[in-house]
Amino acid sequence: MKNIAIIMGGYSSEYKISLISGNVVYNNLDKSKYNGFRIHIFEEKWVYVDGNDAEFPIDKNDFSTTVNGEKVNFDCVFNAIHGTPGEDGLMQAYFELLKIPHTSCGYYQAALTFNKRDLLSVLKPYGIKTAISYYLNKGDVIDTAEITAKVGMPCFVKPNKAGSSFGISKVKTEAELPIAIAMAYKEDDEIIIESFLDGTEVSVGVINYKGEIVVLPITEIVSENDFFDYEAKYQGKSQEITPARISDEMTKKVAVIAKRAYEVLKMKGFSRSEFILVNGEPHMLEMNTIPGLTTESLIPQQAAAAGISLEDLFTNAIELSF
Repeated sequence: MKNIAIIMGGYSSEYKISLISGNVVYNNLDKSKYNGFRIHIFEEKWVYVDGNDAEFPIDKNDFSTTVNGEKVNFDCVFNAIHGTPGEDGLMQAYFELLKIPHTSCGYYQAALTFNKRDLLSVLKPYGIKTAISYYLNKGDVIDTAEITAKVGMPCFVKPNKAGSSFGISKVKTEAELPIAIAMAYKEDDEIIIESFLDGTEVSVGVINYKGEIVVLPITEIVSENDFFDYEAKYQGKSQEITPARISDEMTKKVAVIAKRAYEVLKMKGFSRSEFILVNGEPHMLEMNTIPGLTTESLIPQQAAAAGISLEDLFTNAIELSF
């Protein structure tokens, strides 16, 4: 039996969703092969939480814990932390230094994909289309006329390095920009302002399944809200339709681009990319490398549509890490 540390929590607004994802992994592990350990990673503490909610500190020197006098080491880490430090490369680099296998991509890929601006810049030379964007760093002069001239209205104001749609606003007039920018700065010190792409939104899961790069059935997102925001994602304010109601030709086109991005970046583990289809052309918004694994989340829905159970999905991730 291998000991699997399932890390969850994190230091960002997404920690609550991460705890749900981590518990889904814990509950769906193949108990005949693995001993699952729930590890909560917070700024103030790293602890193993047992079945009775008792907490045992993690020794950061070797990422071990001691339970009733017995030292426990881990064979593999299942990363279920959305946001920092699980999705931005910090935990990946730490485990790579300790030579502990983990289920996520490498530290460089994590850091790159977590930064929307840098990710899209890297993919651009490969012919992957994106929205028109304008970038701000905290402290920059905010010239609303210049922003409007470049991206047009309406537009989206987003934190550059945050997930789960925290801090994102859809802005309809130039006058609303300063409020939206202030809101995004609460989540991050870098902002990306993007032109509004009017089209069908789809989410594409790409995973390495049994050694082969596989594009999962594509999900179409129809939000009741103005866009696929936090409420739409986690509070049922959206319809997620898998497979997406798009032509076979379009399905193929998006799949090829999503797979290409995965390969170009030398990704490992899970990835979920968001695209807007405008006039027959997929435009990439972002790539998530620790996508949600809650029952509402898209990757589990897509895996189910492909006939892959959660247990198989998680076993595959763990086995590939070795």
